[in-house]
Amino acid sequence: MEEYHICGGKPLYGTVKIHGAKNSALPILAATLVTGGRCVIRNCPEITDVDAAMDILRHLGCEATRIGQEVVVDTTKANRWDIPTPLMQAMRGAVIFLGALIARFGAAEITLPGGCPLGARPIDFHLAGLGRMGATIIASDQQILCNLQQPEECTIALPFPSVGATENLLLGALRCRGRVVICNAAKEPEIDDLIGFLRTCGADISGCGTSVLQIKGGKTLYPGSYTVMPDRMEAASYLAAGAATRGELLLKDLRTDHLTAVTEVLCRMGCQVQQTEKEIYLKCRKLTAAGAIHTAPYDGFPTDAQAPLMAAAAVAKGVTVIEETIFSDRFRHVPALRRMGAKIYAAKRCAVVDGVTKLQGARVNATDLRGGAAMVIAGLCAEGESQVGCIEHIERGYSHFVETLRSCGAQIERRTDTDGTKRKTEKAATAYLPCSSGCGTAPY
Repeated sequence: MEEYHICGGKPLYGTVKIHGAKNSALPILAATLVTGGRCVIRNCPEITDVDAAMDILRHLGCEATRIGQEVVVDTTKANRWDIPTPLMQAMRGAVIFLGALIARFGAAEITLPGGCPLGARPIDFHLAGLGRMGATIIASDQQILCNLQQPEECTIALPFPSVGATENLLLGALRCRGRVVICNAAKEPEIDDLIGFLRTCGADISGCGTSVLQIKGGKTLYPGSYTVMPDRMEAASYLAAGAATRGELLLKDLRTDHLTAVTEVLCRMGCQVQQTEKEIYLKCRKLTAAGAIHTAPYDGFPTDAQAPLMAAAAVAKGVTVIEETIFSDRFRHVPALRRMGAKIYAAKRCAVVDGVTKLQGARVNATDLRGGAAMVIAGLCAEGESQVGCIEHIERGYSHFVETLRSCGAQIERRTDTDGTKRKTEKAATAYLPCSSGCGTAPY
């Protein structure tokens, strides 16, 4: 078992180059199926989720190789439309192959995807939208069979602006001979990036950046080359780390307009933030509470930045109230932060963070991707040594994480746990205190 060993208490100073966005790279890799040729995807992050996507493509009969920051995919010989359970369980993002397989073959056989346990994430919206296009769907507890041989033009109104559903329906609509309109579509920048790739390959899609997308399907797409956008969630995590450690960081090669909600919170917390179109400079000497943070679809405060910012709020003076509106179980990192000395009162959807002067190093397990990043951030600003296990969660989405932090002065190493210790995810205590934001009671 491998883990991160962290000696905390030192500010981060340095320059961080932001990698390509995980949440763009995965749907774009799936979309290469529709082109039926050789695509070059540049700025593709070196993370295990991308490795899992490449394994799925190879299973489907494609060629997929990495050359540095480029992934070359040749889907000419794709000859399967089924994805077995082990490959689906490797990552949540595997569900995006549903729409891509429908677009290429008119059929798909998948099982429910894996990924981080963040609460109920049904794909009902995906299936209902494909049904509006004329798909026949047979779904059991785990297996889904979908067939769309005679697609129909239609208008789909999503009950919620789901990113995954928007991506799957965008891809599935490419098979329809006619116009498909998706209303209440997600507006995240990663959706725009997927549309950018599809347009490069000849797709006719309008409404980019809005909640109403129009797709004129039935076109034969051709292969293309594309550069993945910078990862705004990676950037948010490093900004939170800089703030938590009272450091000074320069983030380069990013889109600052994608991070407005995050930088606004950091400014409220007392950080000095200066930015150009592609760079953010952050300096922090004193950190105060953010007040209220409310996660929301883009362009609100992103749910993926909630856990890293909570780690910073844990060492900020005053009380921060965080309401999580996207996922029902996204406070799984709270027990680990409490073990390190954080004062956090948490319920299903609400957390009250009462900042402390210092955290203490501890042995914890990453529970999910962003929660694991929060534990690393807490370890970086804690006194003493911390060990963060289950790092496979973290390495799903952060490219060269240890090397980047070390380049900014962090004392962090990736080690093998050789003492045979059986690490268990810590449990919340059983005492209950009222949550001041009106969310009922919460373990402390």
